[in-house]
Amino acid sequence: MCGITGFMGGKLAKAEERAAVLTAMADRIRHRGPDDGDVWCDPDALVGFGHRRLAIVDLSPAGHQPMKAASGRYIIAYNGEIYNHLALREALEQAGAAPQWRGHSDTETLLAGIDAWGIDATLRRAVGMFAIALWDRQTRVLTLARDRIGEKPLYYGWQGTAGARSFLFGSELKALHAHPAFEKRIDRDALCVYMRHNNVPGEHSIYQGIRKLLPGHLLEVAPHRPERVLRSYWSGAQAALQGAREPFAGSADEAVDALERLLRDAVRQQMMGDVPLGAFLSGGVDSSTVVALMQAQSSQPVRTFSIGFHDDVYNEAEHAKAVAAHLGTDHTELYVTAEQAMAVIPRLPTLYDEPFADSSQIPTYLVSELARRRVTVSLSGDAGDELFCGYNRYQITASLWRRLSAVPSSVRSAAAWLLTRVSPRSLNRLAASHPGAARWANIGEKIHKGAGVMAAGSPAELYLGMVSQWQNPGDIVVGGVEPATMLTGAAPELDGLGEVERMMALDLLTYLPDDILTKVDRAAMGTSLETRVPFLDHRVVEFAWKLPLDYKLRQEGASYTTKWILRQVLYRHVPRTLIERPKMGFGVPIDSWLRGPLRDWAEDLLSEQRLRREGMLNPTPIRRKWQEHLSGQRNWQHPLWCVLMFQAWLANETAFESTLAERAA
Repeated sequence: MCGITGFMGGKLAKAEERAAVLTAMADRIRHRGPDDGDVWCDPDALVGFGHRRLAIVDLSPAGHQPMKAASGRYIIAYNGEIYNHLALREALEQAGAAPQWRGHSDTETLLAGIDAWGIDATLRRAVGMFAIALWDRQTRVLTLARDRIGEKPLYYGWQGTAGARSFLFGSELKALHAHPAFEKRIDRDALCVYMRHNNVPGEHSIYQGIRKLLPGHLLEVAPHRPERVLRSYWSGAQAALQGAREPFAGSADEAVDALERLLRDAVRQQMMGDVPLGAFLSGGVDSSTVVALMQAQSSQPVRTFSIGFHDDVYNEAEHAKAVAAHLGTDHTELYVTAEQAMAVIPRLPTLYDEPFADSSQIPTYLVSELARRRVTVSLSGDAGDELFCGYNRYQITASLWRRLSAVPSSVRSAAAWLLTRVSPRSLNRLAASHPGAARWANIGEKIHKGAGVMAAGSPAELYLGMVSQWQNPGDIVVGGVEPATMLTGAAPELDGLGEVERMMALDLLTYLPDDILTKVDRAAMGTSLETRVPFLDHRVVEFAWKLPLDYKLRQEGASYTTKWILRQVLYRHVPRTLIERPKMGFGVPIDSWLRGPLRDWAEDLLSEQRLRREGMLNPTPIRRKWQEHLSGQRNWQHPLWCVLMFQAWLANETAFESTLAERAA
């Protein structure tokens, strides 16, 4: 796991100037690779790479990057892991295409594969996560590549004036800041879509002219051909459609057996490395499955990590401890106070580089920091919900649409108005008296959110409303126009999928890379910890899409069991009594913090005078929600956190620019 950066073109004519800029760019992402770093410049072209190394496989200088191919044709700067690289080496050797190996790093394997098979074929053979920059000294073409699902980030874009245009790229935006051509102009349209989704999704970035490379894509650009050539080598949408066309034909028991074999192999491959390794453990289905399969293949107790909170609503540590005790792991837990959790907030703008407002970023950082004290690599259970239908919103949305579509929209609108006349707090109190109260946690907020989308004209529109933080973000971003995304008019072709599967596919393409994987990558790499996600082995992903929906979301009596097949795998290793309980999010009580210890901080960022002076956001709807939240009339923690994380990021950017100006003076 590392950090990469670089540039092509521009006016840095002297070799020492190019090296200095590359060093500065790489130093901005030193946290991604504190063990080693270097830069490389092509003496015959204005092309340079910077690299920061977190040494995981082959700790010797033979794993040093940027790395030159044995043929001398290619130079690579690479971030990630190729879990099957030893199998790729064997294939190269059998074909007589292997070089004289200098070490045992997967970077060297990648280069040898590219030399022999080309980059497209090599990536299709590879099982792993990665962001790659590759310079072909023969064709003078720069190629960028990103892994299939989007575990590793990669930003890029042309910056600067016509006479000094530079193509910049990097694992994080902060690396681009160090290049003299970087323009740093906020994209108000991207800010609109951020306010809807609490992240800057898809190809967008918060800066004009800078994009993210989409998962499963390659990009080519050259000094003589500055227009980007973008192509896909793997598609999540196609994996979903292919699975629907060619479903698994075996029995449910056979499917459970097949899934366990695949997951066991994925976990085994991801346990490779020359450094201490462990796993996050929440005690839920996903992380418990990963840890169980790790422990089943380890001769030593697996190191596991969890954090706890003294608020029972947010605390999963006791469940994790019970699972760890049953499996016999070497378990470490840390109970953190609200003060310790809130102390992370000032670091968030720097960690995430652009506005990001999933508040579970706070505990994710804390558990990463805990794990890094003992290990360099940690496996996680992320993506189980998206692949095996773990989110209740899938079934709720589909069920709700079946009912709503039978009612005229005018009647639905009137019903929504009536539902919102009762406060969420009153609805919660009413639900608390119900015999099945545990199933109705925060039902008041859910009813109010559902009421806001009752007039939806399609399942897609209904789902968009369910996952939106601000329903009309164009109303709060001054001068911004919301661009189309996969959820707002630019959806991929998903005909052939049912309503639930379509929502799962869209989450695989959007929510997973844009929110979940972004959150984990930045939080973990902020502590120099590598994270690995066995569920995102593309063989597991493709198999999951072949499974009938009933193997994932199974109706048992009057209720539904989510992630049914994954649970069956887990119950072979862990008693169901340790797992069966209502789903709990990995969060913190932002709602009460904003009314209490964070109130002054938030009031400063949300003050009407400040918002008007900055000229980015319309204060009227923001102030209305803030007052309703403070009064307890509504819980607006999520849309307010979106605004607060942007405001904190903007303040951090302004402070950083002021510091640079003072140093220059």
